[in-house]
Amino acid sequence: MEDISTQKTIEKAVLVGVISSLQTEEEVNDYLEELAFLTDTAGAIHVKRFTQKISLPNSRTYIGSGKLAEIKDYVVNNEVDIVIFDDELSPSQLRNIENELQCRILDRTNLILDIFAKRAQTAHAKTQVELAQYQYLLPRLTRMWTHLERQRGGIGLRGPGETEIETDRRVIRTKISKLKEDLKIIDRQMATQRKNRGKMIRVSLVGYTNVGKSTIMNLISKSEVFAENKLFATLDTTVRKVVIGNLPFLLSDTVGFIRKLPHQLVESFKSTLDEVREADILLHVVDISHQGFEEQINIVTQTLQEIGASSKPIFVVFNKIDAYQFEQKDDDDLTPRTKKNWELEELKNSWMAKTNLPCIFISAKNKLNIEEFKTTLYDKVREIHITRYPYENFLY
Repeated sequence: MEDISTQKTIEKAVLVGVISSLQTEEEVNDYLEELAFLTDTAGAIHVKRFTQKISLPNSRTYIGSGKLAEIKDYVVNNEVDIVIFDDELSPSQLRNIENELQCRILDRTNLILDIFAKRAQTAHAKTQVELAQYQYLLPRLTRMWTHLERQRGGIGLRGPGETEIETDRRVIRTKISKLKEDLKIIDRQMATQRKNRGKMIRVSLVGYTNVGKSTIMNLISKSEVFAENKLFATLDTTVRKVVIGNLPFLLSDTVGFIRKLPHQLVESFKSTLDEVREADILLHVVDISHQGFEEQINIVTQTLQEIGASSKPIFVVFNKIDAYQFEQKDDDDLTPRTKKNWELEELKNSWMAKTNLPCIFISAKNKLNIEEFKTTLYDKVREIHITRYPYENFLY
């Protein structure tokens, strides 16, 4: 019989978001839904959500004192383990909130870093995540030593706690330098691997996290890339040789993007994202069943600009049409229709009309329109191939 003391307990988490002039209540609720998904992916369970309307976040505690007291009451009465904020908190905000609530405080960045650490499998991914974690931790060391505050002296606070912090900072800076050197070596190895693949056309799957990139990868390449209904199921880039008709090309599956992707991760994952930068065609996969898919498109577009890949030919793949749902308006409802009231065909016509990018609507899970997708992809790859290798035209 298993000892109860050895059983792993699931941590309970409270989520906190702020409704400001920059974020509507509907947007914040959508963001907290994503934060709840992140929390679930990290292995905790969210038990309550708190929001506050505030013009500007409090510089000391991010939220107002009244809302903080309300959260504290709930945390104490319900034995909550973690309080997670939907934005990145400053080191002083983290410390002040932790002192008030007397429990573990995480911000969105810390939560995402934790998920990446949990998902990392290869030495490359682990090194990249560890580097990002140390870069995040460095300016936040002070809150690690609050238990030594009483031992500190006055005026300059030059107690043993400060000495310990400085020692840890030197250790972390040394580790950061070593990890950067390790990544340089791995980057050179990966660059060599890319060169050894020859001059084949490269197609890269990009998109928001959990939109079905790995499922499409498995479907097209007939491989077994890990895929599940969790955020950041894929961290390491997977490259497979694919043949459609008689035309071979390379297809890569990359890490998904997300709103407010921590800049530490963007920096440390540059080598992984090289696969995107060096691609000939980007397949931008979109979850059309998600209510905020348009914002997700904008976030991916912005991230592609940040990594210098926005000029690549892009083929938009609207996935999960099997899960798309619309709200039918009553005949006596005279309020203007929103996109929630659009049928799938209307949405298709709208997107195909307003974007200059080629797009297609599929369901990778139920294999809907997959043959049309393959044919269109074949045509896109062939266009580049016959330009790059005109002497081989007769083969295709």
